[in-house]
Amino acid sequence: MADTHSKGKLKHEQVQYLEFLSKNITRAKEFYTNSFGWKFTDYGPDYTAFEGDYVDGGFTTGKPVKGTVLVILYSDNIEATQQKIIAAGGTIVKDTFNFPGGKRFHFTDPDGYELAVWAL
Repeated sequence: MADTHSKGKLKHEQVQYLEFLSKNITRAKEFYTNSFGWKFTDYGPDYTAFEGDYVDGGFTTGKPVKGTVLVILYSDNIEATQQKIIAAGGTIVKDTFNFPGGKRFHFTDPDGYELAVWAL
């Protein structure tokens, strides 16, 4: 995620990235390039990231079902944000892990919606 961003574009604890499941990443890239002019960067055969004007995102291999869009927020201090989420009643469902360009964790809110937080 960080490869396509300048630090000035990132806003602490704001929605910054959306992640979709796709049965066919090539088809998804063609559709969104032709429909919206998004630019893509591939990270292996099972992941591609896109750049938009106001929010970035990615597609990973999987079977799309209603409700599988992953909202990802950016944090200047991932540990502090994680503690705030836990204190507010959220549940960590995937511990912090590294990926090219940063690290992130996943959590569910009290209604069961899964979101993620990432940091450089």
